[in-house]
Amino acid sequence: MPTPRRTLLVLACLGALTHVYAHADTVIDNANGYTLNAAGKVVRFTALAFDDAGKLLAVGSAAQVKRKAAKGALHVDVQGKTVLPGLIDAHGHVFGLGTIASGVMLYGSSSLPAAVQAVGDFARAHPDRSWVVGNGWNQEIWKLGRFPTALELDAAESARPVWLRRVDGHAGWANSRALALAGITRATPDPAGGKIERDADGNATGVLVDNAMDLMDAVLPKPGDVENRAALDGALAQLSQVGLTSVHDAGIGQMQDRLFRDYADHGKLTVRVYGMIADTTEDFDALSKNGPLNSYARDLYALRAVKLLSDGALGSRGAALLAPYSDDPSTSGLLFFKDDAMRAKMEKAMRAGYQVNVHAIGDAGNHQILDGYAALTAQYRSVGLRHRMEHAQVVQLSDIPRFKALGIVPSMQPTHATSDQNMAEQRVGHERIKGAYAWRTFLAQGSRIACGSDFPIESPNPFEGIHAAVTRQNSEGFPAGGWYPQQAMTVTEALRCFTLDAAWAAHQEKVIGSLEAGKWADFVVVDQDLFTVAPAAIGKTQVLQTWVAGKRVYEKK
Repeated sequence: MPTPRRTLLVLACLGALTHVYAHADTVIDNANGYTLNAAGKVVRFTALAFDDAGKLLAVGSAAQVKRKAAKGALHVDVQGKTVLPGLIDAHGHVFGLGTIASGVMLYGSSSLPAAVQAVGDFARAHPDRSWVVGNGWNQEIWKLGRFPTALELDAAESARPVWLRRVDGHAGWANSRALALAGITRATPDPAGGKIERDADGNATGVLVDNAMDLMDAVLPKPGDVENRAALDGALAQLSQVGLTSVHDAGIGQMQDRLFRDYADHGKLTVRVYGMIADTTEDFDALSKNGPLNSYARDLYALRAVKLLSDGALGSRGAALLAPYSDDPSTSGLLFFKDDAMRAKMEKAMRAGYQVNVHAIGDAGNHQILDGYAALTAQYRSVGLRHRMEHAQVVQLSDIPRFKALGIVPSMQPTHATSDQNMAEQRVGHERIKGAYAWRTFLAQGSRIACGSDFPIESPNPFEGIHAAVTRQNSEGFPAGGWYPQQAMTVTEALRCFTLDAAWAAHQEKVIGSLEAGKWADFVVVDQDLFTVAPAAIGKTQVLQTWVAGKRVYEKK
């Protein structure tokens, strides 16, 4: 009697399933592997194995791994290439990274005329855009000695509004049309925590600093769901290409939370996201109704932190300093909130059980927040939440030991130092610079630094960050010998701050950050050995493969 077709189909399916389960484990062979143990020491390996759930079974020699993996395991030969734990960026902006690619890119503009030309070219190429928006200008590189003006931007486009964010995201440059639409006139007061740049007669010149940018954001068209999904898709692709398997998103709202969960639910979140809710206002009230979200969808997403802002940035002189700027004694920068108001925000987040992560760049901003932590962490017994200082960029020397004493994590970005070296010392002078970008000083006292990039302000490439941490030089190798090289990290320390300590700063050191049995199989295959190449070459490392939970999410073609 012939076998019924349905029976044949069932047998075929069973055969396929048998084949799948025969290869339920995967072994990475012939690896030049480096990972870290719990003490942060380098451990070498030549093979690793993980199961079909994406959890590591064994990491070690080929013989050690063979004993743990199933006999029918699938073997992947990486041919002696270097394998590292998946890299973690402890401070970035995912949707910002995906969005900037659709606007004017001024990161490479070397002069004001070049920037104006680029804006004009973009405007002519996109006649359908109601606004011309972009990012990346830096007046310090242009050697202007001042901010650019709306009149200069009008030469590129005057009929439509133009709004361009500075490279650090803490100032924006508008043309006259945009200023008019935002209702900014001579009579418009500076908002709290913000500044409208003005001429001698008090007229707005076109640049808005820190909270003054809210005046423009209020009239800027908001992206829709299609644009937001496109931004997320673009960002995830970029992050996987540079070997990032996890990022800490520094400031999200309800839209971002909804899309991260949706992507996680549908297998599209190819990079783990540790979310920080932006501020303690409406979005926090909505997102915190059920308390912190420690883990979602197999540790792909978490929402257990709050991101607050204490001050602005150094380049736009918005960072709050305890004494006036060395290159502009008329200003000490901007604290966004008075002490009581800032402390109320910190307290609201702590009371709800959230880790508090505060952006603080200037020494006054850092001092204000350290005082807040000192008053609140004991009251709420929240030292175990591992509260953080995002940037900790310029800190008075007497405040640095307080980070360790209070259990505050310095979340720092190595490429900020190499990008800021052209103006940082001019801003703060020879004495205050001793407490700026002071990685070695923090490490020497036992602080665990969580490293990131602050993308899209800087490149998301973690190997550029490791290069900056080790050499204290920019990508062109400047300056010779490094900028304040006594603050440099070793290669091991730099790798640790982009892996294990970044995971620790997110309460995730038990599941990611190193390659150990029981953790997720998040790892990267790269084209060179960070521990043997010349330090100057580290930033040129190319990612060949990126794996998240045992799935290859990127492969270099």
